[in-house]
Amino acid sequence: MLSAETIYDFTMKSIDGKDVKLEEYKGKVVLIVNTASKCGYTKQYAGLQELYTKYEGKDFVILGFPANNFMKQEPGSNEEISTFCSLNYGVTFPMFEKISVKGKDIHPLYEYLTSKETNPEYAGKITWNFNKFLISKDGKIINRFSTPTDPMDKSVIEAIEKALK
Repeated sequence: MLSAETIYDFTMKSIDGKDVKLEEYKGKVVLIVNTASKCGYTKQYAGLQELYTKYEGKDFVILGFPANNFMKQEPGSNEEISTFCSLNYGVTFPMFEKISVKGKDIHPLYEYLTSKETNPEYAGKITWNFNKFLISKDGKIINRFSTPTDPMDKSVIEAIEKALK
């Protein structure tokens, strides 16, 4: 049984190893994405960065969580992932240490995001890299976008803009 009520109940490790309490993002609309550097969808980093740049000053943040759960498409160390994202996509949104987003070793944050108990409307296993969860300013899950949905897709932008109002 999960005791978390919102994403703010979690403390995560940034990609450079620092503790980050997700409550730091209270009052912001948050897009949580599981990422991978060697995936057919890796180019979505460009769209994520574009989205982040577009809304950065408007109480919006993207949190990237590298995961190696799908065909070992995120084999690198945290340092290698950070360098890859920076050099290839100019990523400036917060990135976190590599975690597991499914299976026996699923990270508690992703257990919270995918559990019917804590997320009845948008629950379900992570099916591939670049699943996206939209979180309201009060830390509740308000939408989910599948892997093929581009970060700059109209449906994503409309959901973000609605949440920002």
